[in-house]
Amino acid sequence: MYKFLLFILSIHFFGCKDTKMPQPLKDPLKYPETRRDSTQSTYFDTVIVDPYHWLEDDLSQETGKWVDDQNAVTTSYLDKIPFRAAYKARLEKLWNYEKFGAPFKEGKFTYFYKNDGLQNQFVLWRKEKDGEAEIFLDPNTFSKDGTTSLAGIEFSKDGSKVAYQISEGGSDWRKVIIMDAGTKTILEDTIIDVKFSGLSWKGNDGFYYSSYDKPKGSELSAKTDQHKLYYHKLGTSQEEDKVIFGASQKRRYVGGSVTEDQRFLFINAANSTTGNELYMLDLLGKSERLITILNNFESDSYVLENDGTKLYIVTNLDAPNQKIVTTDAANPSPANWKDFIPETENVLEAGKGCGYFFAHYMKDALSIIKQYDYSGKLIRNIELPGLGTASMGTAKREDKEIYFSFTNYITPGSIYQYAPSSGKSSLYIKPKIDFNPDIFNQNKFFTLQKMVPKFQ
Repeated sequence: MYKFLLFILSIHFFGCKDTKMPQPLKDPLKYPETRRDSTQSTYFDTVIVDPYHWLEDDLSQETGKWVDDQNAVTTSYLDKIPFRAAYKARLEKLWNYEKFGAPFKEGKFTYFYKNDGLQNQFVLWRKEKDGEAEIFLDPNTFSKDGTTSLAGIEFSKDGSKVAYQISEGGSDWRKVIIMDAGTKTILEDTIIDVKFSGLSWKGNDGFYYSSYDKPKGSELSAKTDQHKLYYHKLGTSQEEDKVIFGASQKRRYVGGSVTEDQRFLFINAANSTTGNELYMLDLLGKSERLITILNNFESDSYVLENDGTKLYIVTNLDAPNQKIVTTDAANPSPANWKDFIPETENVLEAGKGCGYFFAHYMKDALSIIKQYDYSGKLIRNIELPGLGTASMGTAKREDKEIYFSFTNYITPGSIYQYAPSSGKSSLYIKPKIDFNPDIFNQNKFFTLQKMVPKFQ
């Protein structure tokens, strides 16, 4: 049954009855020989034989030649595929349509990402309430060869300043550029050697970021395992940046986030990609002592919001599908947590904005979004434009509207504006696409989708 479906899809993909089905190449591939050596390493009294250890030296000429030889084999195979050009042309046509990200407000501007169709990177646009949209940052112009990308951006409290990260050549090591958002004027020297970091402003005075000590030798393979959280104050040099966490605590990943009301700094610390510690610093208090919320790596937990000293924490502690709990900053340990939005049979994706919480779930591959107030009362199930997938954007607590994207098999990437106070949504942006959804019946596709597992 699956082979039959793939056959039908292939015919539809090429859209031409004269197109020949792909045939495998007959010539066998001749791979270059990979040298083996006698390298052995001992880990916890266990000897590990590693004959290809020499390939970990990404700066050696031998490794470079091995990579070139492997690429040559791959290229020789790809170049002989007779239907490759047809695939490329068809995919290019399918991908060549406008794409938008959900807008967000910073200061007096509304910002949004847009791709005209085949741009390598999305462009960040902005507009005032009654003004014309203008390009704010175009990553496609960051370098002549197009290999420098926008790797993260964060605005100051009032939106007047912005710090954004760039990645050169796909490197994990980033640079941070600080700019006046109104005039787009660079304010000071670039922050360098930043890795695996978010950016979080403290008012308009400075921001927190994370990095490692720059390793000697290769940036790609050298070990970096002690992450540190720094605070950069505008008008000072990077050498003066203060270490907030990680100088005495050895953690592989550390991140910091300031609450919207500027009351707290929350710090996540981890040694792997799952499980984190959680700490808190009261930015309005006299003491700079960190308060521990979680002192182990047994859960993934982060603070989503605060209402004064009341904290709203998203966690999978004793809740694999995640839930939101509340606690007071005076006694924030798990023993004092209370369920706010309990765990369900579906995985929770939590968001906030406009003075409400939004609980997004996927059920049978379809989005369900529930809206709650700060007391935990369910306000409504948000009515979506149809059966499909929605993604809620971000908004400040004082904002009156929030945006979400919606897509399904016949509605690609439209943006809707939603007013949480009334529950009303309206179409905000619809991509210009050479496509007529009226000739398709999505309900019939869902019927076919439910039939397929019967033939497994």
